[in-house]
Amino acid sequence: MSDFPSSKFERSKIIAKTGIKVGTNYAQRYLKKKMSGKEGDSKEFHTNNAKQVFKEFTKLKGTALKIAQGMSMDQGFLPDEFAEVMSQAQYSVPPINKALVRSIIKKELGAYPEQLFSSFEAEAFAAASIGQVHRATLKDGRKAAVKIQYPNVRETINSDMAVAKTLAKRIIKNSGSIDPYFEEIKKTLLEETDYIHEGSQIEKFRKRFGSDTILIPEWIEDHSTQKVLTMSFIEGRHLGEFLKEDPSQKERNHFGQLLWDFFHEEIRVGGYVHADTHPGNFLFTYDGKLGVIDFGCVKKFPEDFFINYLKLLPTHLANDEDAIRDLYIQLEVINTDSKTPEREEEYYNFARNYGIMFSKPYRYNSFDFSDPSYDQQIRHFTKEAPLSNELRGSKHFIYTSRVHTGLYNILIKLGAQIDTTRSKQILSELLDLDFDSHAAA
Repeated sequence: MSDFPSSKFERSKIIAKTGIKVGTNYAQRYLKKKMSGKEGDSKEFHTNNAKQVFKEFTKLKGTALKIAQGMSMDQGFLPDEFAEVMSQAQYSVPPINKALVRSIIKKELGAYPEQLFSSFEAEAFAAASIGQVHRATLKDGRKAAVKIQYPNVRETINSDMAVAKTLAKRIIKNSGSIDPYFEEIKKTLLEETDYIHEGSQIEKFRKRFGSDTILIPEWIEDHSTQKVLTMSFIEGRHLGEFLKEDPSQKERNHFGQLLWDFFHEEIRVGGYVHADTHPGNFLFTYDGKLGVIDFGCVKKFPEDFFINYLKLLPTHLANDEDAIRDLYIQLEVINTDSKTPEREEEYYNFARNYGIMFSKPYRYNSFDFSDPSYDQQIRHFTKEAPLSNELRGSKHFIYTSRVHTGLYNILIKLGAQIDTTRSKQILSELLDLDFDSHAAA
């Protein structure tokens, strides 16, 4: 087996082996508890199993590590220890070796790094699911970040999606409906492996949102190809590093507000949305600015879907059951033609209660994400979600949910207190309604 397995057989073998191993561990633990009545150290057990999964997924990189990133943002489905271990997939994956890095740059840019740059650090300072990043200095003296794509990543997408789709069709009822979801994910992953596409998105976002408080790198086009991306360097630290500094509440609030406002400014401006909202894609600079990086996953949602998605917020705040139900039908959350209406009602009640809880920050002019009870509410609803072998909701929920829940996840970890006044004004203008009147209902 190669260092970078790309065939469907090799990758599915690793995935199957990992699943069997971890599944066996949990089954044995369950039986031991039944027989002895003792559970043992749950935290250590979950952590060790998460480390096994992460170790195997790092061999696969690509799509597998995208799954790990998703696990790191989990709020209730998985043990907390899984999220803690999988957070490494955001920017701390074992890098590829230096010789391979040099050969990739030579192949892509036509010369070795020492010929192209005034300086180039052979050790990667960040590594994630699709590529790793190196510090460099351009010939004109500018500091740069050079992202190198792992070998075979683009080729593995087809094999990984084929394996996942085969498994899904064995589980999901009416599995023909899974095709749009898988096509949406596959299309996005392929875009993420095209660094020319990402470079163009960097420029679009920099022109739209770059400001005195929001830093977006500059694309260095003449040092970039589809598999090598060079951009200006942003000095800063990720969320985990920032929290280790024991920041004041004022500092937490400041960066939390920048994140919240950036998200709603994207809504106000319209067009593409940065759809990979996890801590690895944001930097907290030492002079109080927010650095936004990694523009591989950007989405432009159909207008009718996106407006209906945003309408969920004021509609849930007003607890308008008829309007909520109508939106759920349009967004394919519930099916009026279902032969099991009681099941649809179960989904409706769960989604409505979850939506009311999720829209809660918009009920007030300020909201405290450091309140532990709010995190507990989210986790409670996640764990209470009705289990089913059916797919629910528009395919576009894959990324709107990723953005919105990712934002909440970061703000909760940050423990930030947010002023929501401006965000409600943006939504009121876009939806042509008085947001505060719905919140007061």
